[in-house]
Amino acid sequence: MKIEKLMLSLVAAAALAACSSTKLEEKPPVETAQPVTQAPAPAAPAPVERPPVATVDLGAQLDAAVSDKRVVYFDFDSFVVKDDNRTLIETHAKRLNNKKALALSLEGHTDERGGSEYNLSLGQKRAEAVAKSLTLLGVSSGQVEAVSFGKERPAATGHNEQAWALNRRVELRDK
Repeated sequence: MKIEKLMLSLVAAAALAACSSTKLEEKPPVETAQPVTQAPAPAAPAPVERPPVATVDLGAQLDAAVSDKRVVYFDFDSFVVKDDNRTLIETHAKRLNNKKALALSLEGHTDERGGSEYNLSLGQKRAEAVAKSLTLLGVSSGQVEAVSFGKERPAATGHNEQAWALNRRVELRDK
């Protein structure tokens, strides 16, 4: 037991001796710092006269772009949005995405052929197809409202293909 205590004391003393440090004598730094003199800064060049930057009102440009493009036309008995209308719908989507306070009423119409109930349904499907195209381009669903007037509000009177083609449409109206 005494040997164990002695050994333990020796180990503790060795550990303490290993942890002690001696102070090294201080030596002056090898290099002495010299004050640095800076060369005078070159003269600043004269300011360049630039014309003022013209501001662009994107909202006004988009309003003008859609001012006369407010109708999407459809084929007979169809509610598929044709590729011909892609640019028109994209421009309206840009306008609505630029001004979140704007809203559109999408008014679906049909020609005079078919019953009233069928035409109301087809007009609604056409309006909803345009609404879906707009929402797929980032427009909020709260900015578009799809309604149907069926055959009740024809754009053209007449009983021929030319008049019927003008009546198969969705009108995009600002709310």
